[in-house]
Amino acid sequence: MTNDASTARRNPAVVIGLDIGGSKTRGIRWRQGVIEADAEVGSANVQNVSRAEAAANLASLFDRLAGPCPGGGTGVDEVYAGSGGIDTADDAAALTAMILPNVPGAVVRVVHDTRLLLAAGGASTGVAVIAGTGSAAWGTNDDGGQARAGGWGYLLGDEGSGYWFGREAVRHSLHRMNLGLEADELTQALLAHCGLAAAGELIAHFHGGTGRRYWAGMSPLVFDAAATGHAGSLAMIDQAGADLAVLAAQCAGMLGIPGPLVLGGGLGMNQPLLQNAFRGHLSARGLTDVRVLEQDPIFGVLTLAAS
Repeated sequence: MTNDASTARRNPAVVIGLDIGGSKTRGIRWRQGVIEADAEVGSANVQNVSRAEAAANLASLFDRLAGPCPGGGTGVDEVYAGSGGIDTADDAAALTAMILPNVPGAVVRVVHDTRLLLAAGGASTGVAVIAGTGSAAWGTNDDGGQARAGGWGYLLGDEGSGYWFGREAVRHSLHRMNLGLEADELTQALLAHCGLAAAGELIAHFHGGTGRRYWAGMSPLVFDAAATGHAGSLAMIDQAGADLAVLAAQCAGMLGIPGPLVLGGGLGMNQPLLQNAFRGHLSARGLTDVRVLEQDPIFGVLTLAAS
């Protein structure tokens, strides 16, 4: 989605890139490909925060990245924003409308954040898979075909995401409680992190105003427990790898390509156990060109802005 000024500049001198995630928003300002400013604020994704909070976070970010020029305006030629939840033209238009007041006169381009990931992975075609606060896959082939899988949000999917891990840790703990079993290593860590005394208190706590980002923040507990051999946590990680592999394989199949399949997102980039599970389940499907993103997706902005 591009605003009406899109025909004005195709070789922008000053570009601001935004990577809008479920927990944070990062922005970088480049001049002729050189970084001038780099800042981070809270999420500007309206699936995770209110529209008012998203707009306020964007305003704060642009205060740090754009700023007025002596001749008027902000001096920004183009803004390229990648965000989860950009599933329709209306979604893109809504985000564009929140960005534009901060950079009057600039071209604003809005895409799903998986496109940033693939570009940052150095691939012009292939499938990008995000495993972060949420999860999704997107891909493209040499013919310009595109395919999407997942990305439905935490109430409908987001398997293998940070939120999914947090919720599964709660379910694991409640299941043990129902069986009359003592709290195990994972449950004890979860209760301590939540400031609770017993597993039964997790029910009210889960439904009592804690949000998606809160439970996504519990995902490291699962990986910590898995590192000590906790069977339940290891099973969760294997299931997450399998679910993410399904998303990747679905896109690859629709596009008729074998890869590359690029895994990114906070969990995807930083959790080797999840990476290994993802690779293993894809290998079982005959898909072996699997890569883990080595730089933040926002660095795909310059590639997309030049295309």
